[in-house]
Amino acid sequence: MVEKHLRDVVLSDEGLDDFQDVVKDCHTKRDKQRSLRLRSVVSIFNGCSTKHVVYQTSGQFRGENISWFKAACFPALASLMLTPLIIYKIFPPEIKHTADAPNMAKTKLEQMGPVKRNEWIMLGTMLVTVALWIDGESLDIKSVVAAMLGLSALLILGVLSWDDCLSEKSAWDTLAWFAVLIGMAGELTTLGVVSWLSKCVANLLKALSVGWHLEILILQSVYFLIHYLFAGQTAHVGALYSAFLQMHLTAKVPGTLSALALAFNTCLFGALTHYSSGQAAVYYGAGYVKLPDVFKLGIVMAFINIIIWGLIGSPWWKILGLY
Repeated sequence: MVEKHLRDVVLSDEGLDDFQDVVKDCHTKRDKQRSLRLRSVVSIFNGCSTKHVVYQTSGQFRGENISWFKAACFPALASLMLTPLIIYKIFPPEIKHTADAPNMAKTKLEQMGPVKRNEWIMLGTMLVTVALWIDGESLDIKSVVAAMLGLSALLILGVLSWDDCLSEKSAWDTLAWFAVLIGMAGELTTLGVVSWLSKCVANLLKALSVGWHLEILILQSVYFLIHYLFAGQTAHVGALYSAFLQMHLTAKVPGTLSALALAFNTCLFGALTHYSSGQAAVYYGAGYVKLPDVFKLGIVMAFINIIIWGLIGSPWWKILGLY
């Protein structure tokens, strides 16, 4: 039943157009409330708007909503527990022992004294801004507007000065190259490069004539690695999710498994590069990790997480009856 509904929507001539409409409409109040009930453990790694888009495209084509939490819980928890340990081994910190840290923190707090006016304002502004970012759509306030309101409040109340903003060189640097990369990703889609790559993958699978178990591995790998061409996850989902879901269904991959696997994959490639997601750009902008190390760690951890999800997720999804 799931496969039939997915084919009716995705494989139709209007499928891609419908998907673009979904992208535009997925943040309505009703849909957002439904999506909030489907928060999966993958949100621990990447709480992003792409899950709303994915859910609207593939998650409501049956009587009961797909349980993201149930399908993701075991592989996600395994990744959550193993990732810090693996990173510690392959990219160890320069300082491993901080026995004096508690005493240093206590001394600094004593020097700082009680919470000051500007600090209370900063705390209040942050809470309001985060609240608007989470549920601002119900008030017709976009996340960008919420961020600008928070910054404006801090500037007007004197917590920050414009010189403070100008001194954040890493933030301006991130804004400059991230904007360029987003523009390049958009042009790749506009010029047909992305659709051409999708057709090449589809033709390759048709020529190989292998079973769906191997085809899903090939499709998921291509969907993951092609993220090097995209700045951010939403652009990737908007350009490729529907096309790759179509290829999965054509290859006779079970519909629910196809939709969820692509959704989880979308969350996992958020740390592939310094421009692969908004949060990755912020982490890189902090300046603690050099760019070559970002790329090395990104691809190494990508393969490790894929292995974790493959070894733990596959039998778990079999138990759940996804295939």
